[in-house]
Amino acid sequence: MAARLWRLCNLFMAAFFGLAAAVQVNDPDAGLWTVVYSVPAALTLLVSINPSITDNGVWRSLCDLHSAGCVVGTIALACSLFAYAQGNLFHEEEGRELFGLVIITIWMSLCRSSAKSPLGGVRLVAAVVVALFPFVSWLYIYVNKDMRESWPTHCKTVM
Repeated sequence: MAARLWRLCNLFMAAFFGLAAAVQVNDPDAGLWTVVYSVPAALTLLVSINPSITDNGVWRSLCDLHSAGCVVGTIALACSLFAYAQGNLFHEEEGRELFGLVIITIWMSLCRSSAKSPLGGVRLVAAVVVALFPFVSWLYIYVNKDMRESWPTHCKTVM
């Protein structure tokens, strides 16, 4: 049961990362963010198909390299937001980007740690929560018209 739930969580996250890459189409820095989301989409899709892939050296190297880049990006965006943010982080494009990088980093960490031992208990509950969070956030943002009004045009016209 836990193994199926872990695979399903990875399938959800692969879908989320794939959708996040797709909505970058009209962003000024679309190339960067498409790669940022496409790499974990592919890595998590592989985990959903074959969870033991996390033992593979190539998979681990790609995961580590991408995670390191996301951590650096998280620090840079956090510093920028600390200096310039004027309100709710979801109202700032950099805030949404920051949350995306944090989600990627957390998920890649969960995937990487699953190679040592199958996820169960608290880690599996954390995986379910993290897998549902992006979809709940998108639903909240979609329903909250006030939040979308302050967004730049390229964010409003993507969907």
